[in-house]
Amino acid sequence: MDDLSPIDPDEGGRILDEPFSEALSRRYLAYALSTITQRALPDVRDGLKPVHRRLLYAMRLLRLDPQASAKKSARVVGDVIGKYHPHGDVAVYDALVRLAQDFAQRYPLIDGQGNFGNIDGDNAAAMRYTECRLTEAARLLLDGIDEDAVDLRATYDGEDEEPVVLPAGFPNLLANGSSGIAVGMATSIPPHNAGELIDACLALIKDPDLSTSDLLALAPGPDFPTGGVIVEPRASLAEVYETGRGGVRLRARWEKEDAGRGLWRIVVTEVPYQVKKADLVEQLASLLEDKKVPLLGDVRDESAEDVRLVLEPRSRTVEPEVLMESLFKLSDLEVRVPVNMNVLNARGAPEVMGLKAALRAYLDHRREVVVRRAQFRLARIERRLHVLDGLLIVFLNLDEVIRIVRYEDEPRVRLIAAFALSEVQADAVLDTRLRQLAKLEEAQIRAEHTQLSLERDELNAVVATPQKQWRRVAEGLAEARKLLGDKPGLGPRRSSFGEAPNIDLAQAVEARVVREAITVIVSERGWIRAAKGRVEDPASLTFKEGDRLAFAVAAETTDRLMLFASDGRVFTLPCDKLPSARGQGEPLRLMIELGEQERVLSVFAHRPGARRIVASAAGYGFIFEESEAIAAKRSGKQVLNLSDGTAAAVCLEVKGDQVAVIGDNGKILIFSVDELPVMARGKGVKLQSYREGGLRDAMTFGAEEGASWVDSGGRTRSWPEWRDWVGRRGSAGKAAPRGFAANRRFRP
Repeated sequence: MDDLSPIDPDEGGRILDEPFSEALSRRYLAYALSTITQRALPDVRDGLKPVHRRLLYAMRLLRLDPQASAKKSARVVGDVIGKYHPHGDVAVYDALVRLAQDFAQRYPLIDGQGNFGNIDGDNAAAMRYTECRLTEAARLLLDGIDEDAVDLRATYDGEDEEPVVLPAGFPNLLANGSSGIAVGMATSIPPHNAGELIDACLALIKDPDLSTSDLLALAPGPDFPTGGVIVEPRASLAEVYETGRGGVRLRARWEKEDAGRGLWRIVVTEVPYQVKKADLVEQLASLLEDKKVPLLGDVRDESAEDVRLVLEPRSRTVEPEVLMESLFKLSDLEVRVPVNMNVLNARGAPEVMGLKAALRAYLDHRREVVVRRAQFRLARIERRLHVLDGLLIVFLNLDEVIRIVRYEDEPRVRLIAAFALSEVQADAVLDTRLRQLAKLEEAQIRAEHTQLSLERDELNAVVATPQKQWRRVAEGLAEARKLLGDKPGLGPRRSSFGEAPNIDLAQAVEARVVREAITVIVSERGWIRAAKGRVEDPASLTFKEGDRLAFAVAAETTDRLMLFASDGRVFTLPCDKLPSARGQGEPLRLMIELGEQERVLSVFAHRPGARRIVASAAGYGFIFEESEAIAAKRSGKQVLNLSDGTAAAVCLEVKGDQVAVIGDNGKILIFSVDELPVMARGKGVKLQSYREGGLRDAMTFGAEEGASWVDSGGRTRSWPEWRDWVGRRGSAGKAAPRGFAANRRFRP
């Protein structure tokens, strides 16, 4: 036992000497291929993954046809994991449950009896409590499987056989959709209307050169089992179905319900696909509690058999469309369903297909099924005709045949020798009872022979002629359309198409805010508050110890407050959400993501159409439109790009046609505002040159009104000779006039 020497391979040991990376990569590749081909991606021909295909096949062998009595789901799961699918019973039962849920499958393939879950997200009952059987849609998928329509392969233990693919009497891949995540790839195919898909298939059979846009005229887009309204633009849908990738915007269906006395409510009757209704109600309630939907007053779930979510507006003056648009933006009342039509093609390789390619692959499969079924039937007919030829010979020599059967020791040999019968014909005669043999009628035999001969000729024509094959495919699809496309409750389209209204939600919400005058107060330490009315005497304001006033901005509750920081970002806050001035306010850094080393340089209320000059301490700047700098996120919006170690220095409104800049060196330069470019973001152009220091301050003024500055004593000094400082943008400028403020700023 102490001998740790390697085991000799010749004595049964198996020691491989190879690099760990190669061994790991080879095994991971095998795992990845298995996941892609045997678990995650559906087959383009029948639209099924192996577990779903095995479920349907096992249920057929159990004779769980649509007209048969249902059996326990546990029995089905046991057969599947015991014969075909060597995985856990929970995973198999989950797949069975999904195939039975009418809110998950557009055309359920399993008829479930018992608790199979609901749209609220509740789980199904245990498999020992539920029962199941196949649906008519599943019967269409399996039709012809006993007629050599598809290949069979050995199961994982080699004891049985299972189909490689199902005959698929309707385009199940697109009709029911599919989703899955493999290794390095995924698939997401939304469900569609089977009747529309079959119409597109029939059109494609007649004209194989049809384009994707031609097919979309017949099958315009997804058709979700839970309904809803598709608001994806038609051009976007066309691109999705051309490339096989993209997404579809889907909204809940709602209607306005009159509550009397001028009151109304919104009733949601259909929720988006794969959205759990209970989670949606919880999400809306959370938004309401967090005051993120100011137009919503209450939400209730009054659902019974049908979906009924009641949304009460906060005020009767709220527009229903505005309320719903705000909810669509913030909740799962609107979702984006991804589209990634990644499937296994007929060779078993992953491929992303568009609509036309997927339908063409399905039709090619159906053509092969038609040919194989015809060949199978031909072989059966040939055998039967051969037997009928023998029976006809027997009828013409009936007495002798009966004598041979009754008295000869080896009747089979004697029959073959006497009437030149084949072994098959002789066996057929011997397998017939004497009573039946005596009752044979020539007319009956010849009628059956004639009928089978005609069918044989027709089948031979089908096997030899592509046009007749496509005709058979079209006839089968037409029958499937009668069963699926025209059936009440199952066939009509559930999802409709619409357009999202163009509503400015920000203005709509602002319209609900009472317009009042306020004064926004920001302290040097970054505390912010809003006082009602106008603060005439800033000295009357109180602050925390060691803090003092930095900005006092006159605004209104409907305004948006904009703050420019030293890192070049602009932050936006709604004025109606600012804390009250009854206390000391709240720290500004709790509302915006402002770094500890950064400071606010300018605070102002947004005015539509206003423009501002922004510049860095290095002397580079430009003009930006206030409306383009509005930021919806706490992180703000970067406007001024800064180089390392440089901070922003100036942000002032453009009021006039001249701009004056002054550097740390005390030199002033004046030039036209038109020399500055208008940009949304950037570094800007050079305003003034400096040998030492950088930009200290700037101001704008009108040439007709003239310029002024404030001296160290706080007195406003007119500046009639300002034109002496006019120069080219980017030059050094001239020294400030005598008496200019010692802090080298135009305003204190």
